[in-house]
Amino acid sequence: MRVDVLTLFPEAFEGGPLAVSIIKRAREDGLLDLQVHNIRDHATDRHRSVDDTPFGGGQGMVMRVDVLDRALQHVQGQDGSPGLVVYLSPQGQVLDDSLVRELATNERLILVCGRYEGVDQRFVDHCVDREVSIGDYVLTGGELAAMVLLDAIVRLLPGVMGNEASATSESFV
Repeated sequence: MRVDVLTLFPEAFEGGPLAVSIIKRAREDGLLDLQVHNIRDHATDRHRSVDDTPFGGGQGMVMRVDVLDRALQHVQGQDGSPGLVVYLSPQGQVLDDSLVRELATNERLILVCGRYEGVDQRFVDHCVDREVSIGDYVLTGGELAAMVLLDAIVRLLPGVMGNEASATSESFV
């Protein structure tokens, strides 16, 4: 499985839970191809701005649709598959075992990590296939949610667990 992560903080994905245990082995064995991309690389102004006021009004700042769109197009162009675009959002479908199992069947996922008050709704409306929440609370960004989603999915990939039956005899199955 290939997973691309779009984030303003790629360094959050270096080390930590993605560099140990089952996920580390899955990456080393070529079962997980994890690519992390800095959204800011697709900003065009000299300050590499990625945020703006919401298009329809509202509080705070949101991630800009033009920058996100360029980042997504760049990433989708790197592989033959456009992938399933998943935006980690408190408004999304709450992650549970059945959703994890569904997402694990995809050959490619593109995880979009929001910041600020989220992302411009136009990006969600036109580019996102699924919105996923890891619970009814708000985090400072989508990076931790993306790691939780990755951890849940990777263990279901064929060949990742030492004993394939482990994933079918868990408490939620």
